[in-house]
Amino acid sequence: MDTNTLDGGFADPVMQSQTAFRAVMDSLANPGTVQALTLGLTPPSSLSPELAAIALTLCDHDTTLWLDRDLATDAVLGWLRFHTSAPITSERAQAQFALTRDPAVLLADFDQGTDLYPDRSTTVALAIQSVSGGKTLTLTGPGIEGSITIAPQGLPEDFLAQWAENGAQFPRGVDLLLVADGQLIGLPRTTRIKEA
Repeated sequence: MDTNTLDGGFADPVMQSQTAFRAVMDSLANPGTVQALTLGLTPPSSLSPELAAIALTLCDHDTTLWLDRDLATDAVLGWLRFHTSAPITSERAQAQFALTRDPAVLLADFDQGTDLYPDRSTTVALAIQSVSGGKTLTLTGPGIEGSITIAPQGLPEDFLAQWAENGAQFPRGVDLLLVADGQLIGLPRTTRIKEA
């Protein structure tokens, strides 16, 4: 086995996975807030440290994982299999978690859950250019007092239309994690988003 497959994971798996889990949960409980996700990971080059942290924290042998084409390299697949044992699927609708750097990925292609089991939908983690400096968006909904603004760079051109469609399916729909530069913003399906 390639030693690069073994390296680059959590140095302190218990503490670091707890830190990352707390960041993910806080980001979804407080949509639009920026959470720190800097854990010193060194995964294969095409997989960002933030996406790697989410995979190491949320995925195991019982969670199906989808990767976009650019991430699904032999090095990344081997690294994820060694560190998470998560089964990898090529079918977006079968994934419990999805990791992507591709802003063209459509949220509607993933498992939306069901009215009876909405929690079975896919959680999508999207690596973007930055959590700031982009078009200003206003967020409202559960977990937000009044409203909050974010300005991520690297969202799909039709993101607002995709997000409106996602929200219209409630209680079904995907939850989205935006990551860049050691930071994380959570957007649960209940969050309403419009241009500021």
